[in-house]
Parts: sequence; C-alpha cells; structure tokens
Amino acid sequence: MPRPTKCRKVCHFPEVLEFLPSEEKSGKEPVLLNIDEYETIRLLDKEKYSQEQCAKFMQISRTTAQRIYENARAKLAEAIVEGRPLRIEGGDFTICDGKNSVCGLGCCYKQEFYKKYAKKGEDIMRVAVTYENGQIFQHFGHTETFKIYDIQDGKITKSELVDTNGSGHGALAGVLNALNVDALICGGIGGGAQSALAAENIKVYGGVSGDADTTVEAFVKGNLNYDPDAKCDHHDHQHEDGHTCGEHGCGNHGCH
Repeated sequence: MPRPTKCRKVCHFPEVLEFLPSEEKSGKEPVLLNIDEYETIRLLDKEKYSQEQCAKFMQISRTTAQRIYENARAKLAEAIVEGRPLRIEGGDFTICDGKNSVCGLGCCYKQEFYKKYAKKGEDIMRVAVTYENGQIFQHFGHTETFKIYDIQDGKITKSELVDTNGSGHGALAGVLNALNVDALICGGIGGGAQSALAAENIKVYGGVSGDADTTVEAFVKGNLNYDPDAKCDHHDHQHEDGHTCGEHGCGNHGCH
C-alpha cells in the first residue's frame, strides 16, 4: 500500500483564489493549483528560499518540496501558455497555528499566541472582532488588531486586544487559529479568507459594523444582525492589476 500523504504546513493561505484571462468568456477549463503548490511558489519564487529552507518551512522532505514545486510551475505554465483560468484550491495541507516547536525558519509569532491562548475551558466560547478605535474594522485582510472576548454561561468574562503583528490576508486565519478562536465578527471579508477560516472551523459573522463591545453583547444575547454573504468591497470585482477574487472553497484536504 502507498504511504499516506503527509500534511504540508502552509503559513499563508492565498488572498486571491482565482485568476481569469481578459477574455473571460473563453469557456476553457481552469487549471487547478493546490494550496500546498501555491505555498512552494510563494516560498521559492517570492521569498527566495532554497529548496531545503522551503522543505523545512513546510515540514516535508526536500524531494517532496521539489516535486510539489515542479508540479506547480507546470500548472502555471499551462495556464499562461494556453490562456486558461487559474484556480487555487484543495491539496493536503494544514494552516500554521504555532503549535509546532520548530516552525519554519526562525521564531514564529503564532507560537507565542498559541502558548498564551491554547488553554481554555470547554465551556468557554472565544470570539474575535476586527477592531479599530472601539469600532468593528471593515476590511478583514487589513486588520491590525483583534479584540478577543471569552464568553461563558451567557456572559462576557474576559476581553483583550491582540496585535496581529502586521499579518496580511493569508496569515490571519492562522493567527485566529493560534488564538483558539471559535467565531469571528467582522465587516467585509473575501472568499480566500472565508475558505481559510472554514478550514479551521471558525464561524464567520460578516457584514457587521458599529461599536465592538455592543456588537458582542448582541451576539451573546442572540440578537446579532450580520450578512452571511458579506464580501470585501473589492472582492468579486476586477482588481486594478486585472485579476479577480475567487469564491471557491479550499477543497477536501485531509489534514484536519
């Protein structure tokens, strides 16, 4: 029997899940790039890591990292040369949450979050809110601060502000996972972020605005008004550089 596929650690979930040629009505089948394949492109081509460093970061062997990277480059070439859409989804991966003692190269700030927030009672629900000046910040991917609330027996028992360390769209799901969050309340949120949070079993309540504390009080009482179809203002529309934000899920990966 073949050996089971080892999960590949992914630190940054892709912000954009689909790229389309300018002739969107071509009707061509999309090329599917897995999340772990995307991560090798990010690490090797953008971050300029060596294959050894990439393998260590993703916690796989160097030969596995090389094979994944070669597959990814072939798919990118196929999409570009044949003018086909490129969709990022699926794969065998787990999002970095700081649980591993050796996390890539150097210190991982998620480790500190995990050490501090991993332990909580089973009867405690932890809710994160995108936060700025007392209000719910409206763009999830640019969130600099989360306010974390612990809820127990229908009451808010604790709240705390947490700096996201400058994390962008792709890393914020891992931050929330390291914080041991059960639910997120936010304004706009893109498809990639929603997929990443769904992969971590974090419930999203989007399209919310107003005072953060008042909003969480309403959530506790079951009176929260939110939009289950909330998106970032720029999502589902063409970006200035010509690509579009996809709304496809991350696939049925088997690492959770």
